[in-house]
Amino acid sequence: MIDFQDQTALVTGAGAGIGRAYALELARRGASVVVNDIGRTQDGRSCADAVVGEIRAAGGQAVASLESVDTLTGGRQMVQTALNRFGRLDILVNNAGILRDRTFMKMTEDEWDDVIRVHLKGAFCVTQPALQQMKQQQYGRVVFTASTSGMYGNFGQANYGAAKMGIIGLMNTLKLEVSRYGILVNTVAPNADTGMTAGVFPDDVARRIKPGFNVPLVVYLCSRHNRISGKVFTMSAGWFARSATVSGKGVCIGDTQRDIAAEEIQDRIDEICTIDQVREFEACGEIYSLGQPLTGR
Repeated sequence: MIDFQDQTALVTGAGAGIGRAYALELARRGASVVVNDIGRTQDGRSCADAVVGEIRAAGGQAVASLESVDTLTGGRQMVQTALNRFGRLDILVNNAGILRDRTFMKMTEDEWDDVIRVHLKGAFCVTQPALQQMKQQQYGRVVFTASTSGMYGNFGQANYGAAKMGIIGLMNTLKLEVSRYGILVNTVAPNADTGMTAGVFPDDVARRIKPGFNVPLVVYLCSRHNRISGKVFTMSAGWFARSATVSGKGVCIGDTQRDIAAEEIQDRIDEICTIDQVREFEACGEIYSLGQPLTGR
């Protein structure tokens, strides 16, 4: 059984939607939860306080955090809230986000900046102080949130897609920097009909992509049982899969000494574009050794 007894989790954007579902399940399995959210209900109550109330009513332990993710001061305060109330921080789920959808040609600078600030800068501002604490403990689990909008593209979401792909880049570096401290980092690309995505999905799709269907994989990645790090997982309506950036076999032109002409690329562009014999790289340094001269080329 997966449980989180004697562990503390911080979930950002946990006042509604997917984040709320994460917080409730982590608490149900024994975690003390810092519920972070700046939102308010229609009657003016704090969304974070409402979720804390649900957790406590079910017999769990939780505390609200109302700081914004987009400042380092806010991130540090979230971590300090966990330490002040529960004495440690074992799990961070970076879930907070916003949408400012508009086609790229019509997008304003503010619409670009707002989304990058909350998603990408927010991931930095909360994760850095969390990792500093996890390093002291020599243990931690971090889950970032990406999106298929960045991985594959989605009309009208250039700002959102760019921010989400930046988060994958952040994870790819952190997996190399923090593994020696017993900290594992992974990224999920969830899919759900929530308040943030209201009206985005057709009704027949919205009915199938409930927030709770994203919870099981995140719970596993946050657990002591998990040994995976540096991976991206896509999930929707009960479908779970690992996604990866891969390269095809490619071609090697020249002898690493002579110049290479654009016409040589033109002659072999079909081979270059073919995705066969795919390869996944664990770090960018692995690419440096690929330019080996091939006899007869």
